[in-house]
Amino acid sequence: MPQPGEERIELTAGEDAGGRLDAWLAEAAGISRTRAVQLIEQGRVTLNGGVPKKRDQPVPGDVVSVVMPAPERSDVPAEDIPLTIVYQDADLLVIDKPAGLVVHPAAGHRTGTLVNALLYAVDDLSGIGGVLRPGIVHRLDKDTSGLMVVAKHDEAHRRLAAALKDRKVKRAYLVAAWGHLGRDDATVDAPIGRHSGERKKMAVNASGRRAVTHFKRLEQWRAADLLRAELETGRTHQIRVHLLHLGHPVVGDRTYAPTAVKGIAPQDRPWASGLSKRVRRQFLHAAELRFMHPRTGEELRFEAALPPELAAAAEWARGAPPAVA
Repeated sequence: MPQPGEERIELTAGEDAGGRLDAWLAEAAGISRTRAVQLIEQGRVTLNGGVPKKRDQPVPGDVVSVVMPAPERSDVPAEDIPLTIVYQDADLLVIDKPAGLVVHPAAGHRTGTLVNALLYAVDDLSGIGGVLRPGIVHRLDKDTSGLMVVAKHDEAHRRLAAALKDRKVKRAYLVAAWGHLGRDDATVDAPIGRHSGERKKMAVNASGRRAVTHFKRLEQWRAADLLRAELETGRTHQIRVHLLHLGHPVVGDRTYAPTAVKGIAPQDRPWASGLSKRVRRQFLHAAELRFMHPRTGEELRFEAALPPELAAAAEWARGAPPAVA
């Protein structure tokens, strides 16, 4: 039985169940995989009433019960870091994260993150994600800018995490990709898993988890496209990996396409070099966010324009002569 301050939650595996229990639980509960492993190893998780192993694989209909420990007091320092809050109420807030800001602290990196900023700006953040991830429902890569929703208490956190898992949180991005897609609209349905040779990277992998991204061309530049990318699933680095899979990596992505300009036709390379000089990080921005409020059921919609450095690069791309170096 749960002790004072603890709470039991029950999760039922749906049709998209697959993979290891620790990975499934992390996504279903909106927590980190490390946190999920800790809960399993502490005996706080049951699978259909039995004691599971982290490598067990839930199937549709399985019931996973989790006894969440009482929130621990965070020893992560609050820091007065500039934070753009787009919306805030008693249950949640929506922020426009700048590029360069890491979402949560890690070993040896406990300051200068979004969590440090949130602890300074907000008094009542959820603890369900663990002391290093208060209120964090989903994350953006360090060098991705844009909209994120953050829960302010545990019930909002659980409902938002469930909505995210059930694909009821709609997220769309603006992204620039090298070259040109074969058509204006494209859907990539290709599983993503850990890269076999580089553990910090992801890749399209037959043994990975299903991943679906919908792309729509908004503008065609000389040697790149400006796209709208809508996530149907939310795998790590999904948009970046799917565009690389198509042969059109994200402009400025130093991890997945550090030498992408070399693949551009010779006559277009001066233009491509000009764009590269203006895009100092991956051209990826979480521009749209839509979800139902976890308490009222009201639909909330938010949009965030391209930040100035990406907007300036896009303006240059629209009007730059082909020979600009």
